[in-house]
Amino acid sequence: MTTIVVALHVTVCILLILIVLLQTGKGAEMGASIGGGGSQALFGAAGPASILTKITTGVAIIFMITSLSLAYMSGQQSESSVMKGNSAPVEQKSE
Repeated sequence: MTTIVVALHVTVCILLILIVLLQTGKGAEMGASIGGGGSQALFGAAGPASILTKITTGVAIIFMITSLSLAYMSGQQSESSVMKGNSAPVEQKSE
């Protein structure tokens, strides 16, 4: 179960990085609006959210869910051990 969540988490991380890098910055039109070109992009009402913004929101939610799931799973005690049949080594005293 943990392996599946880790694989999903890594995939979502890479996807989130790529989606954020594809988006344009919010201040990209700052020069046009300060220069007086009549652009309302910086100070006006924001238009409808683009598809990349909606995808970013969804991927970020999945990222947070997988992060919380991995944190919860790492806090649980394991029932099995790799060292099941072995005992602790005996410390030898030197004289």
